[in-house]
Amino acid sequence: MKRFWIAPLAAVLPFAASVAAPPTTEQDRNAVAALDTQYQEAVKKNDWQTMGRILADDFVLVLGTGKTYGREDLLDSARTRAITYERQDEDEGTRTVRLWGDTAVVTARLWLKYTSEGQSYERRLWFSDTYVRTPGGWRYVFGQASIRLPDEQQPATPSS
Repeated sequence: MKRFWIAPLAAVLPFAASVAAPPTTEQDRNAVAALDTQYQEAVKKNDWQTMGRILADDFVLVLGTGKTYGREDLLDSARTRAITYERQDEDEGTRTVRLWGDTAVVTARLWLKYTSEGQSYERRLWFSDTYVRTPGGWRYVFGQASIRLPDEQQPATPSS
């Protein structure tokens, strides 16, 4: 009688051994940081396809002014090139990635230089991007951006 459980167990063991170990915290942190960098670069290039792959369907962005945007708002803006970016870059050394299980938050200071409706703008602000692990990988679900930082809090622009 005891042998009946051995056959099913023997059939399952080879598959159990081949299952990959879950990623470490450091691997998750690196994956989310890379994905957020990829997202920032896609915004800079108005690459709406890459943005669409990273953004969750129910994504929300809240600006420091209180204005909100959904996924389709951002994708439509990129498709129409409503904003042309010269800079859309994190200030080096300002990024942190924090993890809580299947949720990650990226925080960094962002340097923006862009043209919208014929007007040029340059500013720095802080943002926090929230990612959630899904069966299909990490997805960007919520973003929050500060108001423009006062000029005295802006690092000096390097000379070119």
